Amino acid sequence: MKRRQFNQALAATAALAAVPYVRAQSPKLKIGVILPKSGYLSFIGQSCQKGADLAPGVIKDMLGVDIELMNADFESNVDTARTRAERLIQEGANVLVGPFDSGAAAAIAQVAEQRGVPFVINIAAAPQITEQGYKYVFRNFQTAIDIVRNGLDLIGELFQATNTVPRTAVYMHVNDTFGQAMTKGIGAMLPRRTQLPFKIVDTISYDPAAKDLTVEVSKAKATNADFLLLVCRLNDAIILRREMVKQRWNPMGIVSPGSPGMYEEQYFKALGKLSEHSISNVPWYNPNAKLTKVVEKAFLKQNPKDKLVFHGLNAGFTFEAILIAADAYKRAKSTDPKTLADAIRQTNITEKMTLGGPIKFNEKGQVEGIGSACVQNLNLTPTVVLPASAATAKPVFPAPYYKK
Repeated sequence: MKRRQFNQALAATAALAAVPYVRAQSPKLKIGVILPKSGYLSFIGQSCQKGADLAPGVIKDMLGVDIELMNADFESNVDTARTRAERLIQEGANVLVGPFDSGAAAAIAQVAEQRGVPFVINIAAAPQITEQGYKYVFRNFQTAIDIVRNGLDLIGELFQATNTVPRTAVYMHVNDTFGQAMTKGIGAMLPRRTQLPFKIVDTISYDPAAKDLTVEVSKAKATNADFLLLVCRLNDAIILRREMVKQRWNPMGIVSPGSPGMYEEQYFKALGKLSEHSISNVPWYNPNAKLTKVVEKAFLKQNPKDKLVFHGLNAGFTFEAILIAADAYKRAKSTDPKTLADAIRQTNITEKMTLGGPIKFNEKGQVEGIGSACVQNLNLTPTVVLPASAATAKPVFPAPYYKK
């Protein structure tokens, strides 16, 4: 080879190396689903996976789009979430979906943005995730600020509907990324809610992976607060409730302004009747929506011994995240990352299963208009009790065990 030809070949090779990694066009949309299927968030991660598993079949019938799921477990560890995202992209994922946890979502968002691969968040509330100016990150879930705003408003409706006027609350919360974001929101918004009659007499934080909450519950009980305002996860909620019984602490009730745990199936299985009357103000699914009935049928086919009501939030938002990716793919007719991201940005899905308006993203990639419901555990089932327009039962507050 002559020197001139060699130099031309060398230049071509260098130019090729500088070109971003481009995937070959595929007739299937490959979606990397990253969830915590082991570790302290495992039950919730497995619940979300149920929504992912039914998505390909339902969406094939709806949109005619073929989906290949590439499932990954980040083991409830933020660093692992980052490496799993890298691996899925390397293995050819066109879109990433997940991960339920805010800390993991923030880590995956950085990877997705650096690699130029669309990332649709199913569940994660820390506001800063969609405040970074990302171009490839989209969230179909409320931010902590939205959750707190809706949650506090529903607490006001709860007190009004039950003719109760609690004067004090003790606030307990997990100290992870989500819990800190929620705490910041409560600190900012509660003083503005002048219609709420109570004040927080103490704030107690704890590790969501804690195995013992004896000291924290003892401290909360000592405040003699009227009710417990709680931001939790699943495992810690179970431990906390058992410790309350052990210490014979019976406040007016346990009310979450917006967190997972107390409506999860494992909460009922672990606690039995002790799970009754716990209240969670959270984004929820519309049981009367047409798409809900379709998803429920597919859910029961795959999980004949289970009920959608115990997985509605997790499965619903995970399903919708995959639906968003498939809808964009159908419109874009391409798996090119930038083309897909541009299509996701133009999303307008009106046929959905969760409460609230159509799925649309603002310039930050944040969805707007998702509704919340006051969900109370009644007859060992998470039941919508507010708002009245969506309720299937009336709220019970104070709980029957109050002061007994």
